[in-house]
Amino acid sequence: MLDKAKSLSPELIRLRRDIHAHPELSFQEVRTSQLVADTLHEIGGITVKTGVGKTGVVGELSSGDGPTIAIRADMDALPILEKTGAAYASTNDGVMHACGHDAHTAMLLGVAHLLKDSFTTDGLKGTVRFLFQPSEENNDSQGLSGAPRMIEDGAMAGVDTVIALHVDSTRPSGQICAPGGWGSAAVDRFEAWITGTGGHGAYPHETIDPLWLLGPVMSALHGIVARRINPMQPAVLSLGQVHGGTASNIIPPEVYLEGTLRSLDPDVRQTLLAEVDRALSIVRPLGGDYRLKVWHGYPAGWNDPQVAGWLQTVAGEMVGTGNVTEENMGMGAEDFAYMCQEAPGAMFQLGAALPDGVERAHHTNIFDIDENVLPLGAAVLAETARRFLVGDLKLAKDN
Repeated sequence: MLDKAKSLSPELIRLRRDIHAHPELSFQEVRTSQLVADTLHEIGGITVKTGVGKTGVVGELSSGDGPTIAIRADMDALPILEKTGAAYASTNDGVMHACGHDAHTAMLLGVAHLLKDSFTTDGLKGTVRFLFQPSEENNDSQGLSGAPRMIEDGAMAGVDTVIALHVDSTRPSGQICAPGGWGSAAVDRFEAWITGTGGHGAYPHETIDPLWLLGPVMSALHGIVARRINPMQPAVLSLGQVHGGTASNIIPPEVYLEGTLRSLDPDVRQTLLAEVDRALSIVRPLGGDYRLKVWHGYPAGWNDPQVAGWLQTVAGEMVGTGNVTEENMGMGAEDFAYMCQEAPGAMFQLGAALPDGVERAHHTNIFDIDENVLPLGAAVLAETARRFLVGDLKLAKDN
């Protein structure tokens, strides 16, 4: 399978660069979706449905009775002005594929190529569903991202298992991380306003100074993970914005805070939210007040250990077991977690660092990847799906 995938390398690179040069924001992936649908039609033998989850595409290869495996790739870009200087850099100013979704989409199209051949030559029985998902990076006006929107439209109906990958621009090229257990964190965002009365900077005693109130609140917020959460439970609270005031001699009436919360355990998630509210409430005995607004984001993503084991085995045969790790993937969030709530699933990280030693972190304006990994990612996904359909890989309930 890897040799076949390598023969597709020029096509995978062409697709990735085309998508990279024409990035589209969440739920605006009109051109990308059309490119995906057109490519699936060109491959042939694949039923194609567009407009799934607003701007998503679902392709399906099916032959006779058998199990169903879904493979997911996300398609959206980020509101970042690209500064890579690459020949294939974004032509849409202020929008950039800075997280690798262009590569994910290209690789899943490669999987469709590979499995179309396998259905023809190997007589596969069952169904492979290709999920080209919009809006992993953002939510719509109802607070939902692409994965739950696709699920609402039936994209996961009848699916027995689901797999995906994510490139990692900081991991050595070709190294694969496929842990069982928690693969991504739950994420919640909060905004808070600490309110006082404000006034002249020369007469602070006549005001309720929200900047002064901010001090104990900051201490309380940063003490939540250290002192209110069981140290055996992963949790993160980070403030990303603090704004207040307009001049040196004006005490403002209000200070604005915004932060992110990450967790794995549902009880920890609820504790974090409750403790943020408690920390802000410190201002009331001191004469101030506060408002708190919370946006509930993606749930924590559970990599089914059995499915993760399939990915480890297939990847190990292709790159050697020494290049496959099970290390924790960190506290990043991924809406693929919704799909793993619908069926046993797993996502693996595909190392894609360029070999020049420059760190091109995700969500930065210089993000880029080593395109040599595109065939490997496509091959691992395709071979895992092929083995599942022929019965070499089985869920425990099927044994």
